[in-house]
Amino acid sequence: MTARESRGPIVGLAAHLILVTALAVTAGVSAAGWLAATAYAVVLAVVLGAGLRRSGMRALGPANAVTLGRATLVGGVTALVVTSFTAPVPLPVLVTLVGVALALDGVDGQVARRTGSTTKLGARFDMEIDAFLVLVLSVYVAGTFGWWTIAMGAFRYVFVAASWVWPWLSAALPPRFSRKVVAAVQGVALVVATASLLPDVVASVVLAAALATLTWSFGRDVQWLRHEESRRRLVVARARVARRHEDRRQEGRRPVVLLPDPRRSPAPVNA
Repeated sequence: MTARESRGPIVGLAAHLILVTALAVTAGVSAAGWLAATAYAVVLAVVLGAGLRRSGMRALGPANAVTLGRATLVGGVTALVVTSFTAPVPLPVLVTLVGVALALDGVDGQVARRTGSTTKLGARFDMEIDAFLVLVLSVYVAGTFGWWTIAMGAFRYVFVAASWVWPWLSAALPPRFSRKVVAAVQGVALVVATASLLPDVVASVVLAAALATLTWSFGRDVQWLRHEESRRRLVVARARVARRHEDRRQEGRRPVVLLPDPRRSPAPVNA
């Protein structure tokens, strides 16, 4: 798993194919579920390989290897969720895959810090896997609690799409512990709903509360980014005004050259 970048994503893809094939044999994953999960794995391998090349990393590293293993489990979850659209799936298998994937979420960060291998690619990789797992689980519980639960998984992708229209949304955000807590709340709420650990009414309240915290977190980040964009524009406007004043001041210092009046005839020259 810590092989060169050309092999790391391929190893992850092979592990995914083994897992999904095993689920097809033991858990009854449908052809649609197998294809959807495999498409996810292929896209993941391509994007991860491109990210490794852009960042100049020659190996995945131990932390990214853990995240890739977690991403493989998410592929298994995807296969089961897509299968659930047409046939029941074994809930213990689904909950086990989700539980292990969420448990490993805290491991890759610890490994990165202890091995000194923290990278921007690793942080982005971890975040995108979290977001996709939340999306898949929100789709699964929508069959029981209503399609409004998909908003929990769609928030991240709507935010990214909005940043294409308003590029200031893609600016770096300050690290906040509350953001991590809100993300953890989404995972816990979705696992509780997936495993049917609570009555449906109580689980609906838990999901609604989790969605409310997510809305608050995204709203606060958008407000902060908008405020920073307003400050940036103000600084740029002030710099333009100052540059114009400086240009006018420099023009005032230039010597004035008086050109001859073409209406006056030249003075006669004595022969």
